[in-house]
Amino acid sequence: MTPERRSELMRSIRSTETMPELTTRRMLHRMGYRYRKHRRDLPGTPDIVFPGRRKAIFVHGCFWHQHPPPCPRRSVVPRSNARYWASKLARNIERDHENRSALAALGWQALVVWECEIADPLLQSRLRDFLGPNQRFRESTR
Repeated sequence: MTPERRSELMRSIRSTETMPELTTRRMLHRMGYRYRKHRRDLPGTPDIVFPGRRKAIFVHGCFWHQHPPPCPRRSVVPRSNARYWASKLARNIERDHENRSALAALGWQALVVWECEIADPLLQSRLRDFLGPNQRFRESTR
């Protein structure tokens, strides 16, 4: 791949409103949960925030955040300019850990949803276990 083509591809990658994030948000909304998006006043600007519950969800891409094995998606460091990519991706992992630690220090709980988990049928129950019961949803279904 030419450097110009790679640069073009990297510029086109979005940091917010990604397909995995949108899919997760739709799922949460269907489950009856209401949330805030991208709270900049919190460490790491979590993708999905539940202020009343003091819980946050990060939706991570498997490549950019280096999902550890056994990830079915490819999260391999590119061979061209490998030193640059290795340090960049390592710093992303370090920053993710720092952000989750900072959130915990503020009394928040964080959950990471990986891009490859979006299609997992168990994701919905995992989200419900993390967030707890949704009183508004239960009342409206009676």
